[in-house]
Amino acid sequence: MLRLSYQALITPLVACFSVLGVSALQFPRLQSLLTNQQDVSLEVLQKDIKAENLRLNLLKEIPSFGYDNLMANWVYLNFLQYFGDDEVREKTGYSLSPKYFDIIIKNDPKFLGAYVGLSTSTSLYAAMPERSIKLMEEGLRSMTPQVPEKSYYIWRYKGTDELLFLGNSQAAQNSFSMAANWANNYSDPESKYITHNSYQTALFLSKNPDSRYARIATWAMILSNGVDEKTRKRVVREIEALGGKVISTPEGNKITFPPKD
Repeated sequence: MLRLSYQALITPLVACFSVLGVSALQFPRLQSLLTNQQDVSLEVLQKDIKAENLRLNLLKEIPSFGYDNLMANWVYLNFLQYFGDDEVREKTGYSLSPKYFDIIIKNDPKFLGAYVGLSTSTSLYAAMPERSIKLMEEGLRSMTPQVPEKSYYIWRYKGTDELLFLGNSQAAQNSFSMAANWANNYSDPESKYITHNSYQTALFLSKNPDSRYARIATWAMILSNGVDEKTRKRVVREIEALGGKVISTPEGNKITFPPKD
């Protein structure tokens, strides 16, 4: 019994230290890259991307031994560092974004706070909206309207990707309807607003599936999520390309729509 207890304790610890060891080996290299980005060749950066890809493949397969949330949180921190490294991402792209997303969903599908950044990075920057939608669908299978709290936001993120990146207004209509249904389980002002807004969006899409107005309004939803400056600039460009305009005011962003849809 003592031997079994010892093994039960030591096995997950060894696994965790192994994973952390892989990261520790990469850390000096990563710090060097961040310090000397301008001197690093594209060839070297691509080699590091391949190494990170292999590490993420390992993390996807390795068991977490009950430390699922810890693993998800740690990988999310890795993702934030990856996504926020603008200079390197301009050279190498965002192809690893769905890999981080996949590992986090596998370990903690209820990690609500991770979805907006991961879905934006995968759909908007990695140009893989189908992958983003599939991962959100996977996460939603582990959720209910109450767990995690305000999980209705995932339906909105999904509907946003379906409308803006796939042009699938019917799927988006369904997602916004689900967001309204789930949000209707709450009585706070924020949830009431989301219920009304999502219902109106679904209704509008049912009558105007190819509407520029609906697409501009959906881009505006992304702005309302408190995005970083890089994403904000991209969203503003998309709105302006559709004939709209974003005006910054002390009260927030004001969106003007084109005179004709």
